[in-house]
Amino acid sequence: MPELPEVEVVRRGLADHVAGRTIERATFRGTRVARRHLAGPEDLGARLAGNRVERVCRRGKYLWLVLSEPGGGRQGLIAHLGMSGQLLVEAADAPDEKHLHARFVFADGGPELRFVDQRTFGGMALAELTSDDVPETIAHIAPDPFEASFDQAAVVKRMKGKDVAVKRALLDQTLVAGIGNIYADEALWRAQVHGERLCSSITKPTLSRVLDHAREVMAAALVAGGTSFDSLYVNVNGASGYFDRSLHAYGREGEPCDRCGTPMRREAFMNRSSFSCPRCQPRPRPRPRRIQTP
Repeated sequence: MPELPEVEVVRRGLADHVAGRTIERATFRGTRVARRHLAGPEDLGARLAGNRVERVCRRGKYLWLVLSEPGGGRQGLIAHLGMSGQLLVEAADAPDEKHLHARFVFADGGPELRFVDQRTFGGMALAELTSDDVPETIAHIAPDPFEASFDQAAVVKRMKGKDVAVKRALLDQTLVAGIGNIYADEALWRAQVHGERLCSSITKPTLSRVLDHAREVMAAALVAGGTSFDSLYVNVNGASGYFDRSLHAYGREGEPCDRCGTPMRREAFMNRSSFSCPRCQPRPRPRPRRIQTP
């Protein structure tokens, strides 16, 4: 699933090609792409016609268009990329993609915006906006490390108070948004911290260092266009990212650690795979079991 850098690459592409344009017509194929819009795909298309795209926004892994309606109102169109969703800018005469689910035609007659999704886990939905232009349906998502409102000291304090694995905390989107499995592993490798260490057992400076590394690795991934392990993640022009060439932990089972040379290990974690160095990131000692007295 795309994480913060991949979604930000798409957001920037949409901002370049879609912001400031007026939607003349929006059509949706099938019901799955509009399943979160209870009135159905035809109603969704009708409600988008005539809307002007003011801005393209992102929080964490969530992407949305801020729209101004013909009558003067404002609304947000959330685009859920899911596992394989792609937002592509295409010429109007370009052949339809095999898994095309939505098409946006603009009043200026320029390139179209298309939503393509092979696995159909993604979709689109309208939402009311808060005063900060955040869709109400995702207002519970915490700010991500690249937002001005991100308060790292407050996040560290909350993490320190949790008796949970530090990787679980990094993946908690209500605590800090945007960090997924790939970049959590990379940040923990850089910080030399095992993902199953409890937040409560880690010092605040170390927790802050983990967050620093998460921001740094995601910034580096953004420069490289994100991480693409297959053809399902691409930017709006159809190009893949290449940060997978710079990964130090994720997906490197059995390969030598780039820091000490020890073969990297793979472990199961929350129905995912975690990758770490046995030497640089030793597993935490099991906590002694409490014996209840009668």
